[in-house]
Amino acid sequence: MESTSSFTWLTASLLAAIVTVMLKWMHASYFSTKQKPPGPLAWPLIGNIFDLGSMPHHNLYKLRPRYGPVIWLKLGLVNTMVIQSAKAAADLFKNHDAAFSDRKVPDAHTAWDYCQGSLAMGNYGPYWRTVRKLCSMELLVNRRVNDSTEIREKCVDKLVCWIEQSIASSQVEGKSGEVELSELLFLMAFNVVGNLMLSKDLLDLSSTEGREFFDAMNQVTKWAGTPNLADFLPFLKPFDPFRVRKNMAKGMGVAINIVSSFLKERGHESISTEKVMKNKDFLDVLLEYQGDGKEGPDKISEKNIIIIILEMFFAGSETTSSSIKWAMAELLRNPESMKKVKEELDSVIMPNKRVMESDMDKLPYLQAVVKESLRLHPTVPLLLPRNSMEDTNFMGYHIPKNTQVFVNVWAIGRDPDVWEDPLSFKPERFIGSNIHYKGQHYELLPFGSGRRICVGMALAHRVLHLTLATLLWTFDWELGDSLTPQTINMAERTGITLRMSEPLKAIPRKINRT
Repeated sequence: MESTSSFTWLTASLLAAIVTVMLKWMHASYFSTKQKPPGPLAWPLIGNIFDLGSMPHHNLYKLRPRYGPVIWLKLGLVNTMVIQSAKAAADLFKNHDAAFSDRKVPDAHTAWDYCQGSLAMGNYGPYWRTVRKLCSMELLVNRRVNDSTEIREKCVDKLVCWIEQSIASSQVEGKSGEVELSELLFLMAFNVVGNLMLSKDLLDLSSTEGREFFDAMNQVTKWAGTPNLADFLPFLKPFDPFRVRKNMAKGMGVAINIVSSFLKERGHESISTEKVMKNKDFLDVLLEYQGDGKEGPDKISEKNIIIIILEMFFAGSETTSSSIKWAMAELLRNPESMKKVKEELDSVIMPNKRVMESDMDKLPYLQAVVKESLRLHPTVPLLLPRNSMEDTNFMGYHIPKNTQVFVNVWAIGRDPDVWEDPLSFKPERFIGSNIHYKGQHYELLPFGSGRRICVGMALAHRVLHLTLATLLWTFDWELGDSLTPQTINMAERTGITLRMSEPLKAIPRKINRT
């Protein structure tokens, strides 16, 4: 009897809270005298959630012809502004970057207090500035990226060996030799980060070492990209109705325990003078800043060191490998572009040599292919959501404090005011062009811009070009019997990153360069 009464009381309280919130929302929405950007009509309580659909970046892009390049949405109870043109993005990042430098943190990222230690998802403030400075000045500065060239070349060489092993195994089994590139590229990128962070390969085709970490990271990536009603209706967060945060915490707990063991292992190692002077990895640098988190703005707790390491794996492996897959897919479905980039490689690389990072500046068409692929397939199509720190006048509109901001770089890459024939894959558009993706050309923003630009952009740039060039220089690539350039499935699967809906498969033929 008591339990029934308690349930009735809880239900009545929840309904009362919902009604109160709805009344406040309706009052704020319909009686505000300040102009907000145009947008579709919002339903009570749920707002424009259904306007997002399963492919938010696509559906938002379709709203632009009717509502313009700056759109206002109510996602549940969350005010949201969407930027969908190069001109609007330029205004945001050049004139209002500071006002929109905060993050709107999804509920899943509060598991294990991840957002409090994260650089990507952390709120703007003293700790964020400390970690950003550390990563920019110590971890991913150009000098350190230059010093790690051999690491990347070693990992890409291992990728070639894996492909050759796959070809040999396939021939023994009498199969066509088709290789699934998706997993191999992810393993390669994962090991690049592993070597930079921890001075070791974590994964191999034949070993189980690091597999638990790999699986845990996949779980974290999965739940980080799962739509969550609690993000749109904040009063549901304490209840975690779809167990998104709980599942995120489970996968993240496994990953945290593994990284903790790396730290303990490093604590028992003595660092030689040579390593101190020349070959310190990212973990060595982070440990130099270790403290209880309260000793000063330049000290980082052990818990947050673990989170920073996890984040490097999240960002460095998934986004990089996905970008290479999209570029390979575009070349396979555009044979003329494939022919041009291979001819350029033949003219630059000596027959008995392998591709090296120092060759990349001599390969303008390859660089154009990478830019064009990133224009059409940015790995984080809406970037990570920003949050307004204060009331702001943006392009004549009133944007209240705590407004979520999406920058639809997928739509900006298709902005008809900027790009001629925007839906076509044409690397030639970048030949002779000074447009780059470092954050100053707002028509091409796969890594973002401003204070929140991706800190790993320089590293991603190196890995993308070296890996793609090596794959094309070492092998000729053919489609399987059931595929043609016209029938390659380019459908997308969204999560926290933009993946191909089907694994990328192709048949590599080793080229004899002797």
